[in-house]
Amino acid sequence: MEMLVNLKMLGLTMDERKNIYKRFATEYQKASKKEKSKILDNFVRFSGLNRNYSATLLRTNGKTLYIKPKIKVKADITKDGKHKRGRKRIYEEELIPILIKVWEYSSCACGKRLVVSKEDFIMSLLEQGKIYLSSEQLKKIMSMSASTIDRLLSKEKKKYRFKDRSKTKPGTLLKHQIPIKTFSEWDNTQVGFLQADLVSHDGSIGKGEFFYSLNLTDVKTGWNETLILKNKARVWVVKGIDKVIKSLPFKVLGIDSDNGSEFINSHLLSYCEDNKITFTRNRPYKKDDNCYVEEKNYSIVRRFVGYYRYDTEEEFNILEELYSYLRLYTNHFLPVMKLQEKTKIGSKIKKKYDVPKTPYKRVLEYYINNINITEEEKTFMEKLIEEHNRIDPCMLKDKITECQRKLIKLCREKQRRNINLNYKVDTFE
Repeated sequence: MEMLVNLKMLGLTMDERKNIYKRFATEYQKASKKEKSKILDNFVRFSGLNRNYSATLLRTNGKTLYIKPKIKVKADITKDGKHKRGRKRIYEEELIPILIKVWEYSSCACGKRLVVSKEDFIMSLLEQGKIYLSSEQLKKIMSMSASTIDRLLSKEKKKYRFKDRSKTKPGTLLKHQIPIKTFSEWDNTQVGFLQADLVSHDGSIGKGEFFYSLNLTDVKTGWNETLILKNKARVWVVKGIDKVIKSLPFKVLGIDSDNGSEFINSHLLSYCEDNKITFTRNRPYKKDDNCYVEEKNYSIVRRFVGYYRYDTEEEFNILEELYSYLRLYTNHFLPVMKLQEKTKIGSKIKKKYDVPKTPYKRVLEYYINNINITEEEKTFMEKLIEEHNRIDPCMLKDKITECQRKLIKLCREKQRRNINLNYKVDTFE
């Protein structure tokens, strides 16, 4: 076999090399211990492979290898170790369409949030007969981790891939009477401090009258309430805030807004003073001060309502109905993650979040862990639990989808009539 050492330099084809590999292996298995060492040296120089790996190839070629009690493989030196490796697939293809359906009903939540809320949606879909699972499949889908969910949904997420001008006008009056509160000054230990903001529905056309969404978010729990307003006149804003406060499952202690004239006015200031609510504002042009509600402007309002122009009575009624379902759906069944720690390491920022929980569970935990709970808070808790027990997440999602379809239909009709609309009507995200 000494002649074969230099054959690598002769430009042999792969098939010719494989035949020579087999000859090496045949002689190696018949040779004595000393002869094996020489053959192995020649094979390493000829093939360029690692010595230990070369010895394994020559020794096992043509033999049956038992990897597990029921798994056996016939070794072949010509495969060059490129056989497929890895674990057996656990989650079959039949589970992916079911997982996609659950993901869609959860409003396309990420894996870390979906792994917390999937049980509610799966049980609801099973009860309604919209999915069918064997006991083994149910066990598998319930045991899926967040990373597995994201991996199985990766192809579906690629199929789903509009910003707006600000309508906030600075309110200069009374600014000196309303103190500034920055992001770093928020106390996240107590429920009842709200951030407020308005979202316009002008469809990128600022002319005429159009509707606004009033968005309020509790800092500690992430509880969100949204109302549709006919415009941003201060009278509607105050009435909207009063309506939200009466529907919340906790007492409001403070309201923080931006510097828009719809908030910075004597009407809202007087309302807060009469109801013993602390009223603060953020710094001009510093959206981070109001980051909790700014995030909800997209994840709640824009994702479910879109960027279209809404200005008719019929659209107002549909939006009012949609928000009545949305407050239950998002607060009771969509988990939120709260930022606990942010560390800067060089040019990178490392963020640490808590375990995802729904706003409903965060409010409930606050009451349960509160030693000095009042009778009023006990009443709030009882009503909250009663409300949660009578609602179905998938039925809510179906009603929300139906409202969205009605809004799209109305927008398309307006576009066909060319009523001052220059934007494209599309589906919701």
